[in-house]
Amino acid sequence: MMIVDFIATGQGHFQAIPPDWPGGFWWHWLFFTVVVIGFVLTMVMGVIYIERRGMGRMQSRLGPNRTGPFGLLQPVADAVKVLLKENIVPAAADKLVHWLAPVVAFAPALMIFAVIPFSNGALLADLNIGILYIVAISSVSTVGVFMAGWGSSNKYSLLGAMRNVAAVVSYEIPLVLAIVGVVLIAGSLSMNQIVVAQNIPFILLQPLGFLLFFAAGCAEINRSPFDLMEADSEIVAGFHTEYSGMKFAMFYLVEYAEAVAISAIICTLFLGGWKGPLLPPWLWFIIKVMLVFFAMVWTRTTLPRIRIDQLMAFAWKFLFPMAIINLFITALQVLAGWLTQLMWAMIIVNFAVTAFMVLIWSRFFFRLGWGRIEV
Repeated sequence: MMIVDFIATGQGHFQAIPPDWPGGFWWHWLFFTVVVIGFVLTMVMGVIYIERRGMGRMQSRLGPNRTGPFGLLQPVADAVKVLLKENIVPAAADKLVHWLAPVVAFAPALMIFAVIPFSNGALLADLNIGILYIVAISSVSTVGVFMAGWGSSNKYSLLGAMRNVAAVVSYEIPLVLAIVGVVLIAGSLSMNQIVVAQNIPFILLQPLGFLLFFAAGCAEINRSPFDLMEADSEIVAGFHTEYSGMKFAMFYLVEYAEAVAISAIICTLFLGGWKGPLLPPWLWFIIKVMLVFFAMVWTRTTLPRIRIDQLMAFAWKFLFPMAIINLFITALQVLAGWLTQLMWAMIIVNFAVTAFMVLIWSRFFFRLGWGRIEV
């Protein structure tokens, strides 16, 4: 497969790196498979620590600080504790489905990183439909969640799983529409080419698209304030109520692996990916991923959890219409050539439109209705 390297000289031109880099096909596959697995597992432990310490500071408490220096080994201790717990399976459960559900949920979260570039051309597979691959493969995790709810033979688990399915179906639409705006500007579905096309980060040209993608992405992966599927105040532990030991750890790993994946996608689509001065590209990529995840922690600590009716209303009455409007505005700017001829003027215009739309839509057209149940 052709891996493309962009050399910025004048208008710029594309020079092909041999597809056998850093060796033959199998060496390339093995190298980046190890990199992806190591990156995901390391980042999961890192973001768990960041979230617990960050939330501790935001809530005026210490957070983990006993295991290892500054509590750095707390994620390792938690992993060891969970792995040593007894594996309990309900007597009436569908044993095969119950066992397969964590695997089906975890595999897509790992496969997403096959097309995420850590540097220019440094990725497992530079698919020319990379973002379409991500949208397709990320939805498979929902199958694992539904399998967990169904296979547990528990009505509360099934109800939590169905809520997850409803949320994914609802929020997938504004999420994809937010991506389309980026694709229109970049002119490519390749994740590597989307980064290459960002002479300036696309968040400046797509501020509304960024907000839509961030909100929809958090809802899809059950991040607070959208975590109704497993919230303490809702249906016990949701779809993984009947899970323990290693299988529960798999679901816990899926939750944070998906958070890292969403952060990496946002970094690639809107923040220039691996681009940055002075530091190595892969280090810029990790820094940006951490910053996006910290924003998720910030929203979790700040915003109250919404109800299930508000969850659905937010997707269909707020995000969906805003995504349609953003798509039309972006298409008009691309068709008229304003994004190339009047780039900085369009940045100001797009930020003004974003502020106006969020204010007007939330004030006059859509309210969550905190004091009543919306049907």
